[in-house]
Amino acid sequence: MKRPDETEDPRRRLLIQALAAGLFSAGLPGVNALAAGIFGSRPSRLAAGQSIYRISGQVTVNGKKATQETRIIPGDTVQTAKDSEIIFAVNSHAMILRGESHLVIETERNKTAQKKAEEKSPASLLITGLRILTGKLLSVSRNTPMRVTTSTAALGIRGTGFYVESDPALTYLCTCYGTTDVAANADPASKTTVESKHHDRPLYIVNDAERGKSIRNAPFINHTDQELALIEALVGRTTPFVFENDAYSAPRRDY
Repeated sequence: MKRPDETEDPRRRLLIQALAAGLFSAGLPGVNALAAGIFGSRPSRLAAGQSIYRISGQVTVNGKKATQETRIIPGDTVQTAKDSEIIFAVNSHAMILRGESHLVIETERNKTAQKKAEEKSPASLLITGLRILTGKLLSVSRNTPMRVTTSTAALGIRGTGFYVESDPALTYLCTCYGTTDVAANADPASKTTVESKHHDRPLYIVNDAERGKSIRNAPFINHTDQELALIEALVGRTTPFVFENDAYSAPRRDY
């Protein structure tokens, strides 16, 4: 497995630094041109009423084909086909959902009787949780605790950037920054809390393990600081870590 700094395009290093320094808001032509060349458009805070930054491949929201104009709100279900991806924001949360994924964005309304779609008021709904039935998700939020559930784990997110991969037997979790309470669904004795500044303690959470041993250390895989900086920009924020010495900053620990 390559380290992230071995695969990064030098242009992306510059872009990461620009995102971290907030240079997009300054409107510098060189930075904006670089971003457009890499992402297809300049990453910036999404306009009011806009949910989706980019779609590739086949993506549905509540079973209907998603387009650039589709609105995503708490209570919705987002699914991606193979080799597909969607980058989007819901209120102050921003996410990248990769291919072959099934995500339910939970709100209190998920737990009440069925209501007509026109009765939904996006501004009044809060995300209370994310249910990842299968697939891969990178997500950022701040000061908004929520619960994330997979087939093998229950995660208490406390204002955190995190990356998760879920399949029926295994969950991968990287707390990119912030705090996450981790518990194994099948093993109440396996639980821990991760406090991370920069990808400090990735984990696997498994179903089939000895009591108390369902949570294991894992490598850093399949997501980058560049992607975190991108989705933070979509909700008007920057990452809480900085990029030192004009170079891409890889995870703080080797595994």
